[in-house]
Amino acid sequence: MLTTASIGIAGTIAAGRASADTLADVPPREPGADLSAFSARSKYVRIGRIPEAGPGRRNVDPSDAINSKTPLDKLVGTITPSDLHYERSHSGVPDLDPAKHRLLMHGMVQKPLVFSVDDLKAMPSVSRTVFLECTGNGWENWKKADENLTVQNTHGLVSTNEWTGVPLKFVLDLVGKEKESTWMLAEGGDAAGVARSIPLTDEIMEEAILAYGQNGEPLRPAHGFPIRLIMPGFEGNLNIKWLRRLKFGDQPWMTRWETARYTQLLADGKAKQFQLRMETNSVITSPSGTMEIRPGYNRITGLAWSGHGKIAKVQVSTDGAKTWAEAQLNYPILAKAQTRFQMDWVWDGQPTKIVSRSTDEKGNVQPDRVSFIAQMGTNALFHYNAQQTWSIDAAGRVRNVLA
Repeated sequence: MLTTASIGIAGTIAAGRASADTLADVPPREPGADLSAFSARSKYVRIGRIPEAGPGRRNVDPSDAINSKTPLDKLVGTITPSDLHYERSHSGVPDLDPAKHRLLMHGMVQKPLVFSVDDLKAMPSVSRTVFLECTGNGWENWKKADENLTVQNTHGLVSTNEWTGVPLKFVLDLVGKEKESTWMLAEGGDAAGVARSIPLTDEIMEEAILAYGQNGEPLRPAHGFPIRLIMPGFEGNLNIKWLRRLKFGDQPWMTRWETARYTQLLADGKAKQFQLRMETNSVITSPSGTMEIRPGYNRITGLAWSGHGKIAKVQVSTDGAKTWAEAQLNYPILAKAQTRFQMDWVWDGQPTKIVSRSTDEKGNVQPDRVSFIAQMGTNALFHYNAQQTWSIDAAGRVRNVLA
């Protein structure tokens, strides 16, 4: 809910900028275009993802890219359009025929089964809005800060969609998972054969979804068509795309994806495995990197999310983390989904730094960079959730800095 003070500030500024001397300033009506099979974006909207080949390797040829980042600075609300949802793949996007695709469920189960896509669509379904985040989100700022980065560069590997599919617990009942089975191997149908061992905790068995729908339509190929695993709150690579097999057992399989690939090299030289949950995070999306602002009223807005549950509050500092003010959270506030926050700010024109920090419903607070690096070191590459700082100079230029 907007406060009386915020309505007053914003209303005064908006009225001043929107004033018109005569109705002649209003554009005339024009005949419209014919109806079509789908609605395209306006020709005046220029929005797209950034192909990337790794930290510091941006705007590369798509054939060299390993991911493509969501333009967070150009989005409103919390839902990411399906075609702008970040993409991460290890061997490109397979072209799978849903009529031929199958899901095998076997291992420590009483009744191994093979399901078609139509079989899954005939089962009871659920829809849930949750974020997905690549473990590499934020890797641009691990060791240094390129001042020319946008928020799309620094945080574009996170997106929020509504996913629709069959609850994992429903199909577990069909195959009769044995009590001793405490792990699940999820394998994708891409050429890389991405496969991850997943602990079958109560939380995961209750919340995981075998999804075939994304934002009200079938999954996009880049996001797992015709079936993918959705694991609310857990690292993106566990949400296996193009899902073809679930195998059940009493221990992890130690695939290359959880030994050589998705492990954290800590400051003491040890490697941390199975760091599965995405931590409490937030970022100011406007004003943010490479934008320019003017003295006077500015609206600060951004996104916050946590793999532990709902966002409880977001605080914003406009003086380089010396003092903090609580931002307004936009409804609905959903568990394990991105929440938009906003705050009125009157900038006095003096150089400063702005930063946000989020707290979730379980009391987890987003760490500052100094505390984060003290714990994780700079050898690691994944699960970066330190507070993001933007500097603003006297000319109103917004730049990426470490703190």
